[in-house]
Amino acid sequence: MRDIPGIRETKPNEILDINDILKLIPHRPPFVMIDRVIEFNPNGSIMCTKCVTIGEPFLQGHFPDEPVMPGVLIIEGMAQSAAVLYSLSNNNALEGKKAYFSGIDKAKFRKKVVPGDKLVYSIQVLQKSSKMWKLKAVAKVDGKKVAEAIISAILA
Repeated sequence: MRDIPGIRETKPNEILDINDILKLIPHRPPFVMIDRVIEFNPNGSIMCTKCVTIGEPFLQGHFPDEPVMPGVLIIEGMAQSAAVLYSLSNNNALEGKKAYFSGIDKAKFRKKVVPGDKLVYSIQVLQKSSKMWKLKAVAKVDGKKVAEAIISAILA
C-alpha cells in the first residue's frame, strides 16, 4: 500500500481499522457505514466490512419490533467503501475534497441485514476518469449476496 500521510505502514491486504478509515473519508459517526478494510488492490478493487450491532441508531425506528438495516444505508456503505478505494488509489486525493454519489443503477436487495450480521462490501472499478468513477458494488453476509448495485461518483 502506498505511503499516505497519517496512515500507518501496511503490508498488502493488511486490515485498515476504523481510525485509518476516518483519516480517509469525511464521514463521522453515526454515519460511518464501514469499520474495516480487509483487502485493497490499487488496480481497482477493495473489500470493506461493517459489523451491524443492535446499538445502531438507525435500528431504533427501522423497525422497533424487527430491526433491519435500511437498504439505503447498505448502499451508503458501498459508496463509503468506494471513497476509501479512491483515496487509497490516489495517494489520499480526497484530502480537502469530497466524492459525491452521482448515480445508483441496478440496485437489488436480496436479503435482510439484521443485528449480528457482518456485511462484506466488494467494490470493483468498471470505468474511471479524473473526475468520475463507475463501480460495481456487492454486499454479502456469510458469503451470500444481500445487495448489489452499480454506483457512480464524482470528485468535487
